[in-house]
Amino acid sequence: MAKVMIVDDAAFMRMSLRIMLEKNGFEILAEAENGDMAISMYKELRPDIVTMDITMPDMGGIDALKAIRQLDPKAKIVMISAMGQESMVRDAVMNGAKSFVVKPFKEDQVVQTLNKVLAL
Repeated sequence: MAKVMIVDDAAFMRMSLRIMLEKNGFEILAEAENGDMAISMYKELRPDIVTMDITMPDMGGIDALKAIRQLDPKAKIVMISAMGQESMVRDAVMNGAKSFVVKPFKEDQVVQTLNKVLAL
C-alpha cells in the first residue's frame, strides 16, 4: 500500500484527496497546509509519494518541491494546479516533479497519475 502525503492549503481539498485516495487503496501518512510543513513532515515520514498544491501561502509548492528534492533526489512528487498555471507546471516539472494533475480533477485521473508515478 503506497503511503501518501497530501499538501494543500485548502482543508476541503486535502479532505477530498484523502477520501479519493483511501477509497483506492492508498494510505494517507500526513497532510500539510504549506511548504514549510511539507518539508519537515517529509523528512520525518518519507512518504512514497506526495501530492503538492502549487499555490500556497508562506511557502509555495515549487519551493517546497525543490527543498524536498534536495533532501531526497528520488522523491516522487505530483503537482496539483489550477487551470491556467501551465508555466508553473513547466517550472515544477523542470525542478523534478514527476507529474501533475489539474484542478478540478476527477478521481480516476488522480489515481491513475499516482499509480503511474509510483511505477516509475
